[in-house]
Amino acid sequence: MKKKINVAIIGTKFMGKAHSNAWHTAPRFFDLPYEPVLKMVCARDTESAKEFAANWGYIQVESDWRKAIESKDIDVIAICTPTHLHKEMAVAAAEAGKHIICEKPVAMRYAEAVEMAEAADKAGVLHYLNHNYRRVPAVAFAKQLIDDNKIGQIYHWRGAYLQDWIMDPEFPLIWQLQKELAGAGPHYDLNSHSVDLARFLVGEIASVSAMMKTFIKERPLPGEGAGTFASGSAHSSEMGVVTIDDAAFMNTEFENGALGSFDTSRFAGGRKNYNYFEIYGSKGSIAFNLERMNELEYYNMDDPDPVQGFRTIPITLGSHPYIDAWWPPAHIIGYEHTFVHAIKDFLEALAGGKKITPNLWDGVKIMQVLEAATLSDKEGRLVKVSEIK
Repeated sequence: MKKKINVAIIGTKFMGKAHSNAWHTAPRFFDLPYEPVLKMVCARDTESAKEFAANWGYIQVESDWRKAIESKDIDVIAICTPTHLHKEMAVAAAEAGKHIICEKPVAMRYAEAVEMAEAADKAGVLHYLNHNYRRVPAVAFAKQLIDDNKIGQIYHWRGAYLQDWIMDPEFPLIWQLQKELAGAGPHYDLNSHSVDLARFLVGEIASVSAMMKTFIKERPLPGEGAGTFASGSAHSSEMGVVTIDDAAFMNTEFENGALGSFDTSRFAGGRKNYNYFEIYGSKGSIAFNLERMNELEYYNMDDPDPVQGFRTIPITLGSHPYIDAWWPPAHIIGYEHTFVHAIKDFLEALAGGKKITPNLWDGVKIMQVLEAATLSDKEGRLVKVSEIK
């Protein structure tokens, strides 16, 4: 009989659902070293939390997240809250000896991220930062191609993460549009994902030059039900100031000499969740589009001239990363599976006494790049990432 591992989740919205589904699904498709138990859900709105618990099978409901930290029955804390709450929760969880899963972006500032990572290491707990796109099978396969030297020396990263869900001037001033709650706009929310993927596939970033823009300066205050991707019910006639970026563009140089570009915006009409990258090297190139997440484009310069060109590889075979646990070839998987893969890898790392990536220290590196870009925009100059301390 497998040892049980008790999980508490803090937050019940978009990420709360994604994480809960992953804990439910992972042991049904993967042979895991532990049996996850959904022990506790924490949210300020107790009534909605009770509905959430009933739907996902949580045993206990609490309105105060500190109850999860204090509980001797909880082994893992999953932090699925707005960014400004991450640091306090992660540090408290570490000091209580709880293993940590934290949503991105890791924190409001580089210094907070350092404090979180140091607390987790001091406590000896496993910590994972959920940049889930590393666990898209096509991305994991791209990493294999790079590690196998199929791309050769990398020259360029060209990335874009584009959405359009706040283009309406009447969309309300939700927490993601307030600097004191979110830290930044798509520069943190989306660029954190892109920087993580670039670090994973290309290497560390050495310097950055950035430009940011806020297109709509004021928005109506939110009404009931407003949230990520949702305007909610009729909102207030009172207006509030938008204090984050609506778009952020970065040019970078990597430590290995490669050049990179990062375009991120919530004002890209027609782009719903367009997470795209291209990598160009001396032997070949790869391209990935999350909106076609079961495919990877690959160009091999060693192919004979008559057949040279990008080929589209369906990443649906049992020989591809993670796929053998799912369906027969060409039966595609989706966004939610990336969270399942993260839980699988988290529990295997825990059982093996190993680290998992990305973790809070990866979050530190990401925040260092993002803060360097913010400084570049503010001062109008190239900023070395090492300047952020």
